[in-house]
Amino acid sequence: MADMINKKFDIKNKNIVLTGSSGRLGKQYANFLSEAGANMILIDIDTKSNSKLAGELKRKYHTNSNSYTCDITKKDDIANISKSIIKEYPVIDGLINNAGFTTSFAKKEKKKSYTSSFEDFPIELWNQTLDVNLTGTFLCCQEFGKQMAKKKNGSIINIASHYGLIAPDQRIYGNSGLNLPISYATSKSGILNFTRYLASYWRGKNVRVNTLTPGGVLDKKLQSKDFIKKYSEKTILNRLANADEYNGAILFLISDASSYMTGSNLIIDGGWTSL
Repeated sequence: MADMINKKFDIKNKNIVLTGSSGRLGKQYANFLSEAGANMILIDIDTKSNSKLAGELKRKYHTNSNSYTCDITKKDDIANISKSIIKEYPVIDGLINNAGFTTSFAKKEKKKSYTSSFEDFPIELWNQTLDVNLTGTFLCCQEFGKQMAKKKNGSIINIASHYGLIAPDQRIYGNSGLNLPISYATSKSGILNFTRYLASYWRGKNVRVNTLTPGGVLDKKLQSKDFIKKYSEKTILNRLANADEYNGAILFLISDASSYMTGSNLIIDGGWTSL
């Protein structure tokens, strides 16, 4: 029985593309999947952090991981790095569309107006959020998904959010500066049907396409005690997720353990959307 379980979850020597790899959850996924034996193809706009991560993965897990700098909102950028990637990795086994324009990314990019009210929300940030969260996912699926379809094998995970299913409860945010705006919620909602469309489109090609819908992740450096308390009270488990608590879901979706699953949405939000 143990051998059967191990075989289902086995991703040793699988080549997996991960966007947004140098982010907090991206690093979690990269390390966890590398420890399981996968070769991680790391795509991020942050060259320095991404290169450092690739080096760490090679040293720690002795896998064939490499980093690639790319703006996923630009078709030519993705097409150019894809050529380099295919030379190094002739077979692409998985794609995790993890890159996202979030509040923390907006803060890093000094986009102060990301937390503006709906009435004053800048069209530039609306476009930028949809460009990263939706168009970037679309372009990566085009480029790497077609490689999977040619080989008739592959698994794609699109990362959404519980705020793609429900509206953010504005009462828990107040003046925290952590508010996720309408552009974020809209883009993550779009991911859900984008996933269903692709799953249907690639039927018969053995390319499975699923969504992972996570809830909020604990970050005491960013989140106040008041925010953590209010957010936690909205969940059945009475807490935010720890950063490593989505790793198991990622392994499940990217491996043969989910071989009969496509066009589906795996919700892991501490029970938020069950209430």
